[in-house]
Amino acid sequence: MAATTIILADDHQVVRQGLRALLEAEKDFQVIGETGDGLDALRLVERLRANVLIVDLMMPGLNGLELTRRVSRSYSETRVVILSMHASNTYVLEGLRNGAYGYVLKDSSAADLVQAVREVTNGRRYLGPPLSQYAIESYISKAEEASLDDYETLTTREREVLQLAAEGRSNPEIAARLFISPRTAETHRTNLMRKLGLRSRTDLVRYAISRGIVPSD
Repeated sequence: MAATTIILADDHQVVRQGLRALLEAEKDFQVIGETGDGLDALRLVERLRANVLIVDLMMPGLNGLELTRRVSRSYSETRVVILSMHASNTYVLEGLRNGAYGYVLKDSSAADLVQAVREVTNGRRYLGPPLSQYAIESYISKAEEASLDDYETLTTREREVLQLAAEGRSNPEIAARLFISPRTAETHRTNLMRKLGLRSRTDLVRYAISRGIVPSD
């Protein structure tokens, strides 16, 4: 029986080390890649095509929700499990809406995460406790019914630029990170701010925090 291959994406190295030890204690699990950066995680998924991606919500480069959306649309053979400290309905709904198969809280037991990996590998959705007290179907229904907002009008590149700009990176720095020209980075920044009705960098940062794209601290 082939091992279930896993990629870990969390910006805390100690957390990743703990997760690797926990998961590889299962004889049929194999961690084949790890990173603390969302953009690097996307490249790992593209290259390794693991069965499961375990991802934190708050990461530099590309946040967990956007990473989940990209992976679920372009690499559907990789099932995403979000491992987060956020238990609010908003994050759970956004995670499912973006294509996550599982959502587990960081204070859950090791058994919960192992079960999540097994469930999503078999094509089933999994919400860890206390989230599992609610019907998964209800979450999915609400996620599908959610109305289109301004964020949904942004292109994939504009979403990347939004996060990097909110992290305080200049246009040349964004350009280097995304392998585009500084002028192109500036154009994307201008376009996304127009679409979102933002007037200043302060507005942009506040918006990114409110969307859970970057942490408030």
